[in-house]
Amino acid sequence: MVSLVTRENWSKRFGEWFRNVLINAGIMDYRYPIKGCGVWLPYGFKVRRNILQILRDLLDSTGHEEALFPLMIPETSLAKESTHVRSFEGECFWVTQGGFEPLKVKYALRPTSETAIAPMLKLWIRSHADLPLKLYQVVNVFRYETKATRPILRMREVATFKEAHTSHATFEEAEAQVKGGMEVYKKFFDELGVPYRISRRPDWDKFAGALYSVAFDMICPDGRSLQIGTVHNLGQNFAKAFNVTYETKDGKQEYIWQTCYGISGRGIAAVLIVHGDDHGVVLPPKIAPTQAVIIPIPSKEGEEQINKTCKDIVSKLKKANVRVETDLRTDLTPGAKFYYWELRGVPLRIEIGPRDVEKKEATIARRDTSEKQTCKMDELVTVVQALAEQMAKDMRQKAWQWMKSHVYRIENLQETKKLLEKRAGIIEVFWCGKAECGHELEGKINARVLGIPEDVKEKVDGKCVVCGQKAVNIVRVALAY
Repeated sequence: MVSLVTRENWSKRFGEWFRNVLINAGIMDYRYPIKGCGVWLPYGFKVRRNILQILRDLLDSTGHEEALFPLMIPETSLAKESTHVRSFEGECFWVTQGGFEPLKVKYALRPTSETAIAPMLKLWIRSHADLPLKLYQVVNVFRYETKATRPILRMREVATFKEAHTSHATFEEAEAQVKGGMEVYKKFFDELGVPYRISRRPDWDKFAGALYSVAFDMICPDGRSLQIGTVHNLGQNFAKAFNVTYETKDGKQEYIWQTCYGISGRGIAAVLIVHGDDHGVVLPPKIAPTQAVIIPIPSKEGEEQINKTCKDIVSKLKKANVRVETDLRTDLTPGAKFYYWELRGVPLRIEIGPRDVEKKEATIARRDTSEKQTCKMDELVTVVQALAEQMAKDMRQKAWQWMKSHVYRIENLQETKKLLEKRAGIIEVFWCGKAECGHELEGKINARVLGIPEDVKEKVDGKCVVCGQKAVNIVRVALAY
């Protein structure tokens, strides 16, 4: 595969590149008059819908059911789990007044939904026959981010938040569900061609109220890591706080065990980021609102025949379930149309000019490589389908190769710090496992400990980069969003 595209702006001016493509490609307009809020534009909303459909299908096929819980959570509910409220209370938006009257109880706009769901579980779960219960919802969540907000990556209104919440009879079943949640997310990101590393977060960075947390991280073009998905074992913490019990087969009352896992709009951003280039976004065919666009190349004499040929192609491709459209705008040159559709990441471009009509051929260009090829008109459907399939594989392979080249194994702090200053990516170092060394490590390298690898298990043979004692774990560190 020969790529003719460039990634100069994508890699060296990532922040500017990302902001520009969001607006110019019709994904999101973040210029809303409230900081940290943005508008999903029609084209971006279609991309979002297609991505969420993949996730919904994966969850539905593994026994999850979609529900929808209220936006507001009473302060009394939020306060029931002490660790949880300490973590989220300062990030909440509070509703304190209804009309002109102050409310007796404040309502939080949900920052996450554990405390919204638990009171209902208490009503719904009575016996072991009601378990397991696996629910999910796709909602907006609100967090009062005090740091600099970034479009999609750090928002005050997270307008795409998929959260799953499961309830189980035993710890072992909850543990199995954590692994099940991880498998769902692996399949999801693999389908999108998004590479990741899976790490068990250190205890000081786990989800508030969880026994432990596992996270999926990717690497952005500027070398920073981006958390794109999390899975948590909640144990019985919320069950005890809300007194959610069930009757066992032996007639005893036991607290339920819970898990939760979430993906925000960052999961969508990940696709735009990892596959992008200097021309704009590059969409995997499965999620592209338009999978192929036909561009007529004008001719004074053959315009009628060209348009007829384009119409015939559209009909054939639609019958083959290809999402296709023809750009018939007369106020734009073919070159301007190429630019427009490249910016939006449409996977395949089909060019039809007078010579193509005469030879009964079509010229096809791939968005990911800019390579062109010709094919006979009667073979077009087969070729388009084959190219779309090959393109998805190539994009996935390219993204994984890029990520692997930005993960390093280093045995000393000095080299680790140098690589992080260069924004090289994710660094793996030896760690004794002590929290004090973990905190000292973060302070010395001015970066974040992502956690212990969950995706790769290996024998550890080295010394802690902080204290020099025998290491018990590999730990990943990175500059992080």
